[in-house]
Amino acid sequence: MKRFNVQIEYIKDFDDDRLSVYKDLNESQLRHYYEPDGGVFIAESLKVIDRAFSFPCVPESILVEQEKLSHPEYMELIERITSYNESLSSGDSNVSVYAVEHDKLSAITGYNLTGGILSAMRRPSMPEVTDLIRDTRRIAILDTVVNPTNIGAIFRSAAAFNIEAILLTKGCCDPLSRRAIRVSMGNVFQIPWTYLDSDEDEYNDERQRSAGLVRGNFELLHKLGFKTAAMALKPESVRLDDERLKQEDKLAIIMGNEGDGLSDAAIKMSDYKVIIPMAHDVDSLNVAAASAVAFWELARS
Repeated sequence: MKRFNVQIEYIKDFDDDRLSVYKDLNESQLRHYYEPDGGVFIAESLKVIDRAFSFPCVPESILVEQEKLSHPEYMELIERITSYNESLSSGDSNVSVYAVEHDKLSAITGYNLTGGILSAMRRPSMPEVTDLIRDTRRIAILDTVVNPTNIGAIFRSAAAFNIEAILLTKGCCDPLSRRAIRVSMGNVFQIPWTYLDSDEDEYNDERQRSAGLVRGNFELLHKLGFKTAAMALKPESVRLDDERLKQEDKLAIIMGNEGDGLSDAAIKMSDYKVIIPMAHDVDSLNVAAASAVAFWELARS
């Protein structure tokens, strides 16, 4: 049997401070952990941690169920991560490995969906929009999609159907929230993404300010050669399978908020208004389901 060179700290006390990042902090506290220098997120399961590490995201610590230490696939990943020796701007890059019993890990997480391993990782820096999408042809824009389950499902569909990048308004749920990462099966680390800039002075309406999908965003997309297609039920809307959409060299499909959809301003500024043809008088789908259909159709073109 292969021997692994990993130093492990066994933790017996549930209130041990070393477990604080995993059990005591909410999503906002994690996101601002190193304010003003960013934050951390929690990755769960072998697959997700591996994808995050390959992104690359920098791990700070690993929390593993003691029983998993006898599984080679767990130890191989842990050894690969702990041998990571690139220097960080914040200093030391050593990765601590903590082991706890199964019942303590379940109590810490509140559920049994972690696969017995978690990792606290530094949030990656966000690329500029122009750098991210300059060489892409099919991208998605999410405007104030606030449910982490929907965010995760959208990223998973985007990976499945080869969407090249995702842009989010600042009113969206964080793709690095635990539930979004979990639902995406780690595909938030497969699809390049970043946030759109917002102009807080452009609108007086609070929702439009928080959403951030403003005129400047459309001007930048047009400058980079993109046509925009808003998913919206309007009299002038065209079908998703319309030949004009397929013939566009660069196309950005825009998905709106779960309850309110897209703002009237965003719809008006879009080059196309688009609907999914549906039967039985159904006029809308959940945003995650609609995105999967839209991405599949875009992949065909």
